[in-house]
Amino acid sequence: MSTRGDGAGPVLVTPSLLRDWPLPAPGEDKYSRGSVLVVGGARATPGAALLAGTAALRAGAGKLTLAVAESVAVQVGVALPECGAIALPETAEGSVKADGLDRISAYLDRADAILVGPGLDNPDLAEELLRALLERESADGGPKDGEGAAVVLDAFALGGLTKIEEQLEPWRGRLILTPNPKEAEILLGRDIGDLESDVAAVAQQFDAVVSCQGIVAQPPSPGGKREPELWKITTGYGGLGTSGSGDVLAGAIAGLRARGTSGAQAACWGTHLHAAAADRLASRMGPLGFLARELADELPALMLELNT
Repeated sequence: MSTRGDGAGPVLVTPSLLRDWPLPAPGEDKYSRGSVLVVGGARATPGAALLAGTAALRAGAGKLTLAVAESVAVQVGVALPECGAIALPETAEGSVKADGLDRISAYLDRADAILVGPGLDNPDLAEELLRALLERESADGGPKDGEGAAVVLDAFALGGLTKIEEQLEPWRGRLILTPNPKEAEILLGRDIGDLESDVAAVAQQFDAVVSCQGIVAQPPSPGGKREPELWKITTGYGGLGTSGSGDVLAGAIAGLRARGTSGAQAACWGTHLHAAAADRLASRMGPLGFLARELADELPALMLELNT
């Protein structure tokens, strides 16, 4: 997909642009559409992991595993029978701990996209979890040069990113970040002045594709082989500002990435679909009051319209 990287402003993400940037073919079975692992879901917030996982499947991912606090794993598996549910160690308060990665080791190895953050409720433990995931890859001599599973970070997982920046080498080139503006300010360590330039700055700082409030940025590749790129979503209702909406966005992007798209394509498609789903719901129900879980149900029809 050819887009501008000449500083002339962001490329507008329109239906015609997406039709010229089609998603991978569905393939013959679920294995050909990739596997998503969601790590999150504290005892008090298991719904966030459910929303993200549902969106990943609605975006076409073939397989889904949710790794959540052990006190809610059975309930999560019943609530979303299409997923595998793995119990992670938790604190007395129900927050997910970082010392249970051995329980999901095989899933980490097989995943095409790993989404960390939805439903994590303790910023310090989220940071420890990120460190443990990175140490595991480093100890295994993990993938290099952007190879390996995509890593999508959302919510409290984003807050810990600045504290582990010196350890990020195993993930550079395959990170996708989905901050809201306040989280983008945390990542930059300053207030946001201009959303477009600041989202691009986050992308460059962390060598990550970034989707933030309708702006998608891709950093330059090492050696300058790829110019930085910027896109702007052209649709979406204010009703997207509802509890759980960000979990749906992160899950949709993870699901699309698992299918074999690039990080930038997954972010552009996922962010557009998320916004267009809000448009559909607003036209039927009104601009406010639709629920985040209803956004995911709109994704398959929207993809069909854009990918045929």
